[in-house]
Amino acid sequence: MVKKLLHTRYRVADLDKTTAFYRDVLGLEESHRHTSGRGSQLVFFKAPQSEELIEICKYDASGPVVVGPDLTHLAFEVDDMDAFARHAASLGYPLSDGPHKSSSGSVIAFVDAPEGYEIELIQRPKAG
Repeated sequence: MVKKLLHTRYRVADLDKTTAFYRDVLGLEESHRHTSGRGSQLVFFKAPQSEELIEICKYDASGPVVVGPDLTHLAFEVDDMDAFARHAASLGYPLSDGPHKSSSGSVIAFVDAPEGYEIELIQRPKAG
């Protein structure tokens, strides 16, 4: 039986640009990096309050990276959507959708990572 989620993998063509996005725009911590036995270049990231890792993989032998619309996304909680939006835009990554208020009171927005992967951002309502 499965015990827990360990990591999620996203394959990319531009490892440097993508790792800069995850580090500088999202503020994720690089956990480690290495080259796999088959030659994949791997960089692992984690959010400060999460255990699961995100594996960014560059492996040219698999062919071109093609990310279709609405194929997949990662969702992250943020404390302040406006502050995140200003920060991301200052680094060349404006919000691609939102912010919108959900029926639960959360504020939701999206930003497009390099390669076309979509990142969802959720600001939960303040407990009051």
